[in-house]
Amino acid sequence: MSVKIDAFNTSRVCVGKWMRPLVQQTPTRCFALEAGRPLYSQTRAARVAPFAIRTLITDSRKQPTETEQFSAIVVGAGASGIAVTGSLLDTLGHGSRIAWVDPDFKGGRINACYREVPSNTIAQTFLDYGKGFESFRRAAQAVSEPNGLTKLAALEPKSTCSLHHAGDMLQTLSDGLLRDNQVSGLRGAVVKASRGKSPSEWVMTIQGKEAQRLVAPLVVYCTGSHPATVKLPTPSDKTPRTLGLDDVLKPSILRNTLPKDRPVCVGVIGASHSAILVLRNLLDLSRDSHPQLRVRWFTRHKELKYAKYMDGWILYDNTGLKGLAAEFGRQYLEGDQLAKSGAGEIITRVDCSGGAEQEKDAFLRELPQCDHIVQAVGFSKNELPEMETEVEFDNITGGFVDRATGQPVPGLFGAGIAFPERVTDKAGNVEYAVGFFKFMKFLKRVVPSWVGVDQKPAN
Repeated sequence: MSVKIDAFNTSRVCVGKWMRPLVQQTPTRCFALEAGRPLYSQTRAARVAPFAIRTLITDSRKQPTETEQFSAIVVGAGASGIAVTGSLLDTLGHGSRIAWVDPDFKGGRINACYREVPSNTIAQTFLDYGKGFESFRRAAQAVSEPNGLTKLAALEPKSTCSLHHAGDMLQTLSDGLLRDNQVSGLRGAVVKASRGKSPSEWVMTIQGKEAQRLVAPLVVYCTGSHPATVKLPTPSDKTPRTLGLDDVLKPSILRNTLPKDRPVCVGVIGASHSAILVLRNLLDLSRDSHPQLRVRWFTRHKELKYAKYMDGWILYDNTGLKGLAAEFGRQYLEGDQLAKSGAGEIITRVDCSGGAEQEKDAFLRELPQCDHIVQAVGFSKNELPEMETEVEFDNITGGFVDRATGQPVPGLFGAGIAFPERVTDKAGNVEYAVGFFKFMKFLKRVVPSWVGVDQKPAN
């Protein structure tokens, strides 16, 4: 399956290796339900996980001495983890106990990496997410004002905004939910998931300051994604230095990364939302503090794809450009605008269309001209904890299927950018729905079926 997830526009799901257990000994693989290529795999070699290393640096893990029972376990505290926790509180109701696991409870990658990124979503949509569950409304009341929600409510509702506003809202909701007496926030990493004594029981091993073992009939992975990279043809005479997408999307870091006093060329690969924002940041930098900066833009697309607002629905809602990215594309990059706008003095478009051989030739010809390269080619899902079973994710139900038997895996679910809902628009286009409110809409549809009539809150 040739699919990827873009953080801001989604068209496919890619392989990713970031959130892996501290020490990994047995292989685990996950597949998209409609394809046979593994979305991520774990090897037998022992490796250290960046996700876990922030909370525990050790080679010998302590064994948990106690097992604690919960109604549900949520892994991850970004936008989808927050939404899953809120949804489960509303659905399971009074008496339920939810274990919520994350290294820091700081709002996920939005707060960690993308606070300077302009959104492609209007402020009102973020606010609709922030008030979408009764548990969210209680959480907001538990946090003093002004807070992320009250500041978001003060913005122009139909305008896009910087993602730091969305990040502040996530932090407010996270802080409030952690104050709910039905939620146990556990700082650490899930390093192992196994089936319990009964088919409906999951045992999760947590490594944090203390080792813990949690048991619940329901587990939801909201483990997120990270920028993807692909192997590029390597020129014989020069290999550009790679710049991380996260850093290039942050102007405050980008400004101090590139030299100001000499010519420098940055190659940018991609044509989705994040790629266009990278081009925008580089063009702004060249006109401000880096006059000798030049850009080579590697793209397979003759034309950019834009979201189109139809009568009551959006064509290319998840894959088309929106907001400032769309405005920048139309003004500076589309058609003859690259030359007419003056952006062409800084940005050179490299045509990579026509197939694999033509693309390879373009890279071999143009990469030696670049001092740095940025890959804006989508996002790869973070790895799951060690499991004994190879599983496939179902993008319709949010559940997992045992690859060997084809049967649903009881009590195991996923949500968020790593596990998005597959949607079909009125024109028949199939996309993957990524966005705060889209996560919430998906959860409102599927969480009642996850819980089921036989689901009982823990004592």
